[in-house]
Amino acid sequence: MKKITCIAIDDEPLALLVISRFCERKGNLDLTTFSEPKIGWQEIVKNKPDLVFLDIEMNSISGLEIAHTLPKESCLIFTTAHAQYALEGFNLDAVDFLHKPFSYDRFNQAVEKGIRRINAYRRKTQEVIVIKQEYNNITLPTNQIVYIRAMENYTRIFRSSGTPILSRTNMKTIRTMLPDNEFLRVHRSYIVSTAKVEAFSKREIKLSGYDTPIPIGRQYAEKTYEILSLQKNNSQ
Repeated sequence: MKKITCIAIDDEPLALLVISRFCERKGNLDLTTFSEPKIGWQEIVKNKPDLVFLDIEMNSISGLEIAHTLPKESCLIFTTAHAQYALEGFNLDAVDFLHKPFSYDRFNQAVEKGIRRINAYRRKTQEVIVIKQEYNNITLPTNQIVYIRAMENYTRIFRSSGTPILSRTNMKTIRTMLPDNEFLRVHRSYIVSTAKVEAFSKREIKLSGYDTPIPIGRQYAEKTYEILSLQKNNSQ
């Protein structure tokens, strides 16, 4: 699954340590911390993280000033000891407001809210890949891909609508184009869309709309079963 990229800005090292430990405990959060607000601000603008943890009252600059300039891709959680800023924080479309000192459970609640908003934004900004077919470039929305099969010197891309696309782009290259959290290589010859998985075992996968099951390669079996089981549990 694709990690959530995070930046935390606070001029108190202890506060950053708490956030770092909570992120490590939560898992799947790739965190970078900054005790110098202006440097952290520059990194936010440059790298557009998914999630920003931001203190408000800092020595060199107010977190509110930083919040006003956040990229639209970044989801904001305020972390501050000053509760009087809560209303202004929500007016800035912060997903949550953590009043220091906060517990892990409260932190986890805020992060889960952030993740829901991040996933909604990712779905809204639909991803596409560009595949070469003969002498033409075809722009293909990733949510139309059901599975991909390697066939000698070609790959065949099966779509939810329309005929399959036959391309000379190899499997390894196509895999690097696809979002990690939405596609899974399950065999040397197969990549599947996890959203299209209807049923699965440790040996094969049944895809929605297809009668013929997709085999799972021995070396991919453990990881495939683990990831699909986790996604199934999270969707329930």
